[in-house]
Amino acid sequence: MKSQAITGNFQEANVDAIAVAVFKDEKTTAPFLKELDKTTGGLIAGIFKDEDFKGDAGETALVRFAAGKGKPSRVLLIGVGKKEDYKVPAVGVLAGTAVRFLLKRNITSFVLVPRSEADAGEVAQVAMQSVITSQYGVDKYKTKDKNEKVVENFVLCVDGADAGALKSGLNRGEIVGESMNFTRDMCNEPANILHPTEMAKRAEKMAKETGLKCEILDEAKMKKLGMGSLLSVSIGSEQPPKMIVLKYEPKKSTGKKGELLAIVGKGVCFDTGGISLKPAEGMDAMKHDMTGGGTVIGTMRAIALLKPSIPVIGVVAAVENMPSGKATRPGDVVTAMNGKTIEVLNTDAEGRLILADAVAYAEKEGATTIVDMATLTGAVIIALGDLNTAVLGNDQDLINTIIECGKEVGEDYWQLPVGPGYSRQIKSDIADIKNIGAPRKAGTIAGAVFIQEFVDKAKWAHLDIAGTAWADDIKPHQGKGPTGVCIRTLLRMIEKSQ
Repeated sequence: MKSQAITGNFQEANVDAIAVAVFKDEKTTAPFLKELDKTTGGLIAGIFKDEDFKGDAGETALVRFAAGKGKPSRVLLIGVGKKEDYKVPAVGVLAGTAVRFLLKRNITSFVLVPRSEADAGEVAQVAMQSVITSQYGVDKYKTKDKNEKVVENFVLCVDGADAGALKSGLNRGEIVGESMNFTRDMCNEPANILHPTEMAKRAEKMAKETGLKCEILDEAKMKKLGMGSLLSVSIGSEQPPKMIVLKYEPKKSTGKKGELLAIVGKGVCFDTGGISLKPAEGMDAMKHDMTGGGTVIGTMRAIALLKPSIPVIGVVAAVENMPSGKATRPGDVVTAMNGKTIEVLNTDAEGRLILADAVAYAEKEGATTIVDMATLTGAVIIALGDLNTAVLGNDQDLINTIIECGKEVGEDYWQLPVGPGYSRQIKSDIADIKNIGAPRKAGTIAGAVFIQEFVDKAKWAHLDIAGTAWADDIKPHQGKGPTGVCIRTLLRMIEKSQ
C-alpha cells in the first residue's frame, strides 16, 4: 500500500475518492462543505436535504460526480457526531469506516480529510493504524470467496500541518497497525497450526527481524527453575510447553536506574479445560486462549521498531491444556517457582497457574513493574461485556495510568477491586492457596488475587481481556475476529514513561 500525507488541496489528489468527516448538524453553508458542494455541483446539499444526512457518528453517504482526469470523482461523507466530542480515537473510527465502505465498492484509492484540530502527528498515526487494521479479515484458510480487495493508495490531508510531523505519524501508525495485525494473525490461527512450539518459532523469527533478544525456555529449563504451577497445565499435552522471553534494550535509556517494565501474557494455545473438561459447545473458540501471549509478542514487535528509550521485557507462557492419563487432576497439589503450594481444584482455571510462574520469572529477571494480560475468566464477560477490559492491581498510580492511556487511544478499562477479603477466599485447607474462589462469586477478582500471590515487590496490574479480545460482530470500522486490544494502550504507557 502506498501512503502519503499532504497539507494542501485534497481535491487535486490522484485518487478515486475523497472521504471527509462531517460534524453533527453541520450545514452545507459552512466554508469547508460549501467549497466541496461546489465541486460536486450541489450534490452534497442534495444529500443533506433529500437523504436527511445529519452527521451522526457512523452515518455515511456516497456522492458521485463528474471530475477531470486523475481527480477524485466520489465523495464519501462520514458522520463523526458533535465537534466537541471528536477526539483523536474518533479519527481511527473515521479512517476504518472509510476503508471498509470504499473497499466494498471496489474503491482502493482515496484521500482522507479528518478535519481534526488535534496534534497532526497523532492524527496521522491513528489514521494510518486504522487504515491497516480495518482491512484485516479472518478468511485466511478459505480457498474461494475470499475478500482480497485492499487499499492500494492512501492519502491523508491535514490542512496547514507540518509535513514532517505527518510523515512521522504515518510511519508510526504503520508500525502499530502491522503489529496489531501480527498479533491478530496468531490469535486467529487454529491450534493444530499454532501450538506452543510454533508460537515460539514465530516470536524468534520476529525478534531476529526487529533486533530483539529472544530466549525460549524449554520444559527442562522450567523444571530446573521450579515452575511446577505452569508445568501442571502442560503435563497432559503431547505438545511441550515454551516460555518465550523477549528483551528490548534502548541504546540510551532515559528511565530511572534499575527500573524495568515487564509485559506478561497467557499463551494457552488450546484450552480443553483439562480433566475439568469444558462443554463441547464453543470449545473451538479456545484457540484464542493465547491472545494475552500474542498481545505481548505484537507489542514487543512494535517496541522494537518504535525504539522507545526505556527497557522492556516480554514474557509469554505458552502451553496446551489437555486431558490425558498424565494430566493434573482436581485435588492435586503443585509447587510454583516462588515456593508457594497450590491446590488445583479446577484444571480449567489454568491461565492463572501459568501466569503465576510467568510473573515470578519476570520479577526474577529484574522487573519492577509488571502488566499481565490474559483471556482469564468468563466472569469478566458477564460483568463488563465486550466494551471494557477489566484492570486490577496493587498500585493505584499504575492502574490510573493504564486507564488514562486507554482513553487517549480509544480503549476502555474498568477497575475491579482486590484486597485481603478476596485473597482470603483462595486460601486452601491443605496448601498455601487454591486456584479458584467461592463458586459464582467474583470470579475475575479471584483470578487476579491468585496471580498477585506470585508478585513480590513489583508494581503490578492485571488485564482480563476475555471480553474485549474478540469481536463477534462486524462494525463499520472493524471486521469480526481478534481485535489486538491493549497494544495501543501499552505503547502509549511506554511512550509516557520515557
